[in-house]
Amino acid sequence: MADGASAAERGFVVWIEGLPCAGKTTISRAVAERLRVDGLEVEVLDGDEVRRMFSPELGFSRKDREFHARRVSYVARMLSRHGVSVLVAMITPYETSRQAARATVGGRFDEVWLRCPVEVCRQRDVHGLYRRAATPTGGKITGRDDPFEEPLNPDLVVDTASDTVELATGKILEHLRGRGLLPPLAPA
Repeated sequence: MADGASAAERGFVVWIEGLPCAGKTTISRAVAERLRVDGLEVEVLDGDEVRRMFSPELGFSRKDREFHARRVSYVARMLSRHGVSVLVAMITPYETSRQAARATVGGRFDEVWLRCPVEVCRQRDVHGLYRRAATPTGGKITGRDDPFEEPLNPDLVVDTASDTVELATGKILEHLRGRGLLPPLAPA
C-alpha cells in the first residue's frame, strides 16, 4: 500500500458475523485497537449499537434484519470511501444480507465468519440472551429459534470455540495483510 494512496485505496470493510456470543464485538474491538496502533483510522460498527441508534423501529423479522444490514453496509461503504478501516460486528444470519453487503461495499470487503457452536455461545451468554430466551416470554435466539445460514464463501473462518481473542485477532490481521489491505509486518 503506497503512502500516496487515495482514501478509497486505504479504507476497507471487514464484516465479522456469527451467532450471538460468538465474540464479534470483542474481536472487532481487539482488531480495531491493533489497527489504531498501526496508525489507521478505524470505526467499529456494532450491530446492536447501530440498531439502537439507526433502526430502533425495526424488529427481528427477516425483512427487518435484511433492511438493517443494508443500512449498516451503506454506512460502512461511506466510511471506507473516506479512508476509514471499518469493522462491522453483526450477526447477519442470512446469506442474502451478506452478499448484499459485499455488493454495496465493493472490492475492499472481507467477510469473516466467527464459527462457534450454539452450545459454546450459550455458555458464554455475556448479555443474558440465552438465559432470557429460556423463559416463557424471553423471545427467540438466532441459531436456536431463528435461522442462521452458514456462510457459503466467507473470506476467512475463525473458530472462536477454540481460538483465544488474541489468536483470532492475529488471524484476522494476517488475513488482511495477505489481501494487501494492511502493509506487511516489518522484519524483526
